[in-house]
Amino acid sequence: MTRLLAFGLATLLASTGLSHAQALRTGPNPDLPPLTETLVPRMKIADPTGWNGELPTVPAGYAITALATDFQIPRQMLLLPNGDILVAEGRGGYAPKLRPKDVIAGYIKSLGTSSVKGGNRITLLRDADNDGVAELRTEFITGLNAPYGMALVGNEIFVANQDALLRFPYQEGQTQITEPGEEVTKLPRRINHHWTKSLAASADGSKLYVGVGSNSNVGERGMDVEEDRAVVWEIDRASGAHRVFATGIRNPTALAIEPGTGALWAVVNERDELGPDLVPDYLTSVQDGAFYGWPYSYWGQNVDPRVKPERPDLVEQAIAPDYALGSHVAALGLSFATNGGMGGEYSEGAFVGEHGSWNRPNLAGYKVAFVPFSGGRPNGEPRDFVTGFLEGENTVRGRPVGVLFDERTRSVLIADDLSNTVWKVTRVGPVSAAVQ
Repeated sequence: MTRLLAFGLATLLASTGLSHAQALRTGPNPDLPPLTETLVPRMKIADPTGWNGELPTVPAGYAITALATDFQIPRQMLLLPNGDILVAEGRGGYAPKLRPKDVIAGYIKSLGTSSVKGGNRITLLRDADNDGVAELRTEFITGLNAPYGMALVGNEIFVANQDALLRFPYQEGQTQITEPGEEVTKLPRRINHHWTKSLAASADGSKLYVGVGSNSNVGERGMDVEEDRAVVWEIDRASGAHRVFATGIRNPTALAIEPGTGALWAVVNERDELGPDLVPDYLTSVQDGAFYGWPYSYWGQNVDPRVKPERPDLVEQAIAPDYALGSHVAALGLSFATNGGMGGEYSEGAFVGEHGSWNRPNLAGYKVAFVPFSGGRPNGEPRDFVTGFLEGENTVRGRPVGVLFDERTRSVLIADDLSNTVWKVTRVGPVSAAVQ
């Protein structure tokens, strides 16, 4: 029986492209290793090389093209009703360095980033003939302040700058907006260690959700600078009034609505310096009033011994996330498949853009993964969807950020902020699995 179970597990892992260790550390109940607190994390960033005419790798039955290139740090994307794609471009502010290891970490992380200046704009792309290459490209909105999240509700486009949520009037087919945006509400910006502001609209459009990352790794700058940080805000779309929807969620880098249930989900980047296999970055539903542990505990009620003073009262309230993606994969993109998705193994679930690790000896992430769902919940191990961003163990061609499923064209778009490209994946032939 033991051999049979082992064979079955090996077969499952082979079919998903996962190693045994990876499988145990992903999913709803990850195997968490003992923590190994380090003064300086074990760091590794592959050398950027560019694509040099090569393309990312997609499964059989799919093709990938460069929809457009030469961006100025593409981040998140938004699909408009007529099929136009908006791409937010920008690079936000960073916190001052407090410790020698902050300087080292900042330098290492910078090795895997583009040298291009952030665009502070939103670009519009149109691929009307659906050939995988945009024939129209315009500067849709300019003069922004590190834009990141975007949402469309009715005839209004909302943009989350690093310091404020803005509203712009929009007419379908419009290729440029020149009117200044109306400020809906200011967003937390003090110090701005994690500057990105993710954004999603509720299923009925009445509320807007903004993810705000922490100002530190585990509160080492003091908790006074963490006011309104490591949270998800709920904002009334009409009035701009806001409330804290969820707390203790270290860095919610992308938000999306699960189409079957209308529930809010997020991908979250967890803390560093507890070893290469802690703490898992995760995908989770965002529950109203929930506390997700940061900084006092991780993955539920596992206490982080570095945080003083301790808060056992808060640890007792901490809930575990829904689904571990793996440690330090740096998930930055989230988009749900709808109405059959891309077919085959990618019919129902979430596409996740994994930007890639910098603080573990064996690189992790650097791909677009797919988490299968059933009945509005994760159901099964993650599957590789787009790979090839890593070339061997020491060089990297690109780094995925935002991902976007387009039901109209049965395609997935990927923003790559290292090569400054937006990739488009389409289905071109038969694919595996029962759903076609």
